[in-house]
Amino acid sequence: MHKAGFVNIFGKPNAGKSTLLNAIIGEKLAIISPKVQTTRHRITGVLTEPGYQVVFSDTPGIIDPKYKLHEKMMGAVKSALEDADVALLILDAKDSLEENLELFDSLKLKVPVILVLNKIDKLSKEELSALEEKAKEWKKATAVVPISAMQKKGLKELMTTIVSLLPEANAFYPEDTLTDRSTRFFVAEIIREKIFQLFKEEIPYHTTVIVTQFQEKETLTKITAEVIVTRETQKAIILGEKGKSIRELGTISRQEIEKFIERKVFLELFVKVRGKWRDNDTFLKEYGY
Repeated sequence: MHKAGFVNIFGKPNAGKSTLLNAIIGEKLAIISPKVQTTRHRITGVLTEPGYQVVFSDTPGIIDPKYKLHEKMMGAVKSALEDADVALLILDAKDSLEENLELFDSLKLKVPVILVLNKIDKLSKEELSALEEKAKEWKKATAVVPISAMQKKGLKELMTTIVSLLPEANAFYPEDTLTDRSTRFFVAEIIREKIFQLFKEEIPYHTTVIVTQFQEKETLTKITAEVIVTRETQKAIILGEKGKSIRELGTISRQEIEKFIERKVFLELFVKVRGKWRDNDTFLKEYGY
């Protein structure tokens, strides 16, 4: 008997969806930042073990859309709601349980649900016990599983629960598949993660990254990428005084990309201004949203 299915992860921004995906797959597929709304795309991670294959999807945090970009992000959530075999509803254990359950009620899921209480390392034993009791009163979850995605606690129990709920099916992907996304996609995401790391306030939210060249040479991979912003002032901040900031961005991005593709990388970055790209269908399509 072989099991296989699509397990999609939903929750508010910063609940730990991307950290959980990375912890389960054992590879850094989804970028991470303490800032909300880091994830903009639906990112797939495939876990193949003897007897089962789980196709996980990390989705953007559920928000009220303010731009067309947000609408596209919520479109990714909607498509994930429609093709899930099992839904992981994840919440920050320190966050309001009632608010999260209200949000999860609004998803109107028709598949088995696992309520995942994340960041339990921040709670005392008594607090966790009380939270679990309250969570179990919500009758819509097949199981309530406490975890710490960051510390990889409770993942074994979570996987056992997931596999028990999967339908019988053949594998969807060859066993060596890790994701259905391209290397170019992950390179752009790594650079975007470093922008979240280096720049404050609104800059990361006004920025996207496009890989315009990805060339595998004999001794290294040559990558050219464009950092897209909405205003000249933002371009000036990313460039920094005498190009200091963009050099730093280039260095830390290159180091991470080299780790990811396990090859020497030559990385060139350019900054371009595209006013209101977040509200422009043509730009959004061009940028992969």
